[in-house]
Amino acid sequence: MADRVTVIGWDGSPLSDAARSALAAATLVAGAAHHLALPELPPTAERVRLGSVDLAARRIAQHRGSAVVLADGDPGFFGVVRTLRAPEHGLEVEVVPAVSSVATAFARAGMPWDDAQIVVAHARDLRRAVNVCRAHPKVAVLTSPGAGPAELALLLGDVHRTFVICEELGTARERVTVLTSDKAADHAWRDPNVVIVIGGSGAAPSPPQGAVQGSGHPRPRTPGGWIAGRDPGYPPALRGWALPTDAYGGGRCEGESTELRAAQLARLGPRVGDLVWDIGSGSGALSVEAARFGAAVLAVDRDADACGRTTAAARRYGVQLQVVHGTAPQVLEDLPEPDVVRIGGGGAPVVRACAARRPERIVTHAATRDEAEAVGRALAEGGYAVECALLQSVELDTTAWVERERAVAFLLSGRRTHP
Repeated sequence: MADRVTVIGWDGSPLSDAARSALAAATLVAGAAHHLALPELPPTAERVRLGSVDLAARRIAQHRGSAVVLADGDPGFFGVVRTLRAPEHGLEVEVVPAVSSVATAFARAGMPWDDAQIVVAHARDLRRAVNVCRAHPKVAVLTSPGAGPAELALLLGDVHRTFVICEELGTARERVTVLTSDKAADHAWRDPNVVIVIGGSGAAPSPPQGAVQGSGHPRPRTPGGWIAGRDPGYPPALRGWALPTDAYGGGRCEGESTELRAAQLARLGPRVGDLVWDIGSGSGALSVEAARFGAAVLAVDRDADACGRTTAAARRYGVQLQVVHGTAPQVLEDLPEPDVVRIGGGGAPVVRACAARRPERIVTHAATRDEAEAVGRALAEGGYAVECALLQSVELDTTAWVERERAVAFLLSGRRTHP
């Protein structure tokens, strides 16, 4: 094992005295090509090109001497420190940090970033990063080859956002570009880059000095926060889940009792990085509450008035979601792949269409036992383990303690049993 391992962050500024001292004593230096070209590297030190961090860590573990690993930005923030400290490598490291590329990107854009979501995009799971961009008004995306600005824009499709694309930060080739996401796929972008994705209401971000500017969408208006990322208490006046339907604009739809909605949300388990299909969104209540969990939501309804109610409810409660006007199952064919699906109407044909897309969970309800059996068969034939419960809720008038309203429904949920 190396006698000493020092990880040095580099943000393009001159190296600190501590970094220079560690480099001067190094007998092995690992880094990207532009790091290995730095003049401060000892000419006799072994050079290791940092492609796979795991392979480099194995080489460092076998090395006798002082090793230095160079990395862009802060190596402890979505960086190499995590891999180097993994138990299988057994390395103890000293870290000389630098300004993270995310902090630098927001500085170039002249924007605060304590309220931003920060994600890493890889080609194998780019859709998770895209779903965060769908659901949140300010996201910084640390890209990788095959999962850059163009790919982000293509997967976002007709969900338009403003992109602030920061290429090769800290180098002589640094470039910052502001444009709408629909134009990002028309360009070739240099690695490494950070993409700040902005959507919502408010004023558009001012382009940084020297930026290449395209057309912009509005910047979200966000309150001052107390916690990094999304404030769990925003909007401040809203507390609790499964609020009464009239909290979402009234007009109760079939199967939209608050108790049934609470049970459906519990079975779905929407979370950050998910895409939720809410088919038959009705008042928009479940769509809005799934979005409040941080998930991206596609709210589908064949009724234009219901689509309008969902849009208004999302605006009222400060969440981002996409409303799709159309009839299932036909309208589902062109939608991006879901992680979980709630079906508010359409019966077995819609269930079969959703099961063919292989989401992890499908949740729906039925008014009669015959309908419940048909839906259950469709789920089972689609490769889902089926659960069914008969839910009955009784709303009481507490002034006289008499029954005000009764709701009965079969709650059906399907859990995917294989990929």
